[in-house]
Amino acid sequence: MNPNIPSIDQLKEIALPAPVSYAPQTWGWWALLSVLVLSALIIGVRRYWQWRRDRYRREALVRLTQLQKRSDDLNALRELPELLKRVALSLPAKHGPCRSCRGLRSFDFDFKKQDQKIAALGSSCTGAAALHKEDWQAFLQRHIKQPLPADFSQQMALLAYAPESTLRALPAEHRQHLFDTCKLWVEHHHVAA
Repeated sequence: MNPNIPSIDQLKEIALPAPVSYAPQTWGWWALLSVLVLSALIIGVRRYWQWRRDRYRREALVRLTQLQKRSDDLNALRELPELLKRVALSLPAKHGPCRSCRGLRSFDFDFKKQDQKIAALGSSCTGAAALHKEDWQAFLQRHIKQPLPADFSQQMALLAYAPESTLRALPAEHRQHLFDTCKLWVEHHHVAA
């Protein structure tokens, strides 16, 4: 064998450089990281707060879906105006109940109990619970960008107070339109908080 030819026994391990750290090396990166974490935290808290604030809307949509499944039932039609009033009463304090109505804020489907509370307030109520006719229509229209039918509050009053024979005579398309309009309002009404 030739002595100048290196053998495998003479090979040495190559020294590797030190591993590169993934930690930021300057204070600017730490500042950017803290701003990003703080922003994510603020956005997360705000989303959670909005999600909790809109609980009444989610509950109303669930109830509206239940009512829509049994739209042939007269009780389901009679419950539509009550549902819209309860949504209006559940709006955050600036738009919802007046001071005398604060006990009505919870989105409670015990209608008899809620109706007793509203009746007990009588004329002292100045909030959404006391609205009717044109004032109720104006309230509904004021809180949504899309136009509502001009006689929507009258249609709701018809559902609440008309005799059963009148409700039975309503065509299925008209009933569906009422449910769709109520769903539109519950989904899209604006709450400035």
